[in-house]
Amino acid sequence: MEISDRLVELARKRAAGFALEGFVKGKGPEDAKVMLVGEAPGETEVGSLIPFSGRAGKELMKFMAMAGLTREDVFITSAVRSRPYRYGEKTDRKTGETIKRRYNRPPTQKEILAHAPVLDAEIQMIHPEIILAMGNVGLKRLLGKSYQVSEQHGKIYQGPVQYLARLDDQTYSWTEKEYTVLATFHPASIFYNRQLLPLIEADWQLLRQQLEEK
Repeated sequence: MEISDRLVELARKRAAGFALEGFVKGKGPEDAKVMLVGEAPGETEVGSLIPFSGRAGKELMKFMAMAGLTREDVFITSAVRSRPYRYGEKTDRKTGETIKRRYNRPPTQKEILAHAPVLDAEIQMIHPEIILAMGNVGLKRLLGKSYQVSEQHGKIYQGPVQYLARLDDQTYSWTEKEYTVLATFHPASIFYNRQLLPLIEADWQLLRQQLEEK
């Protein structure tokens, strides 16, 4: 299931002028019990148009298997749909030539707000039994700035999530519906801190436990 092209164009207009490229729709079945919310697509994803199809995606598939899940079982999306980038310079080892290229960066709060209607629409369409926030960007988008994955992972949140009540709002409102939200570290985090691996594995085991109990 995917969002409409109308919502894509709305998000593009709201994000006009920001250093963003491409647009990757969330993907997964309409009856998915689990929604995975990441940060934003990277270079690989804006090329393939498939969420988590790059290096971090390979790690994600391993973690999903621990919970007894495959890509076909879940709805995968993110707080921002376009790739946030910055320019940097890289020296070619063979020629010594300095090349200017785009690098990934974290999305800004304004970029997250611009794409908010898309995630809101997906949550309403899918009605997931469990939302798993992967990383602080996704978690804060859902539950607010005070939440940190380092403190929230391993816990079960039951309550409303943030959404944009009106397109001209600059702050979020809270849904009337309550959701079950779990948190874990972003799959890419183990590339920089391997010590997070057992914590992430435990989070996915908790997800599996919650699914078995529902």
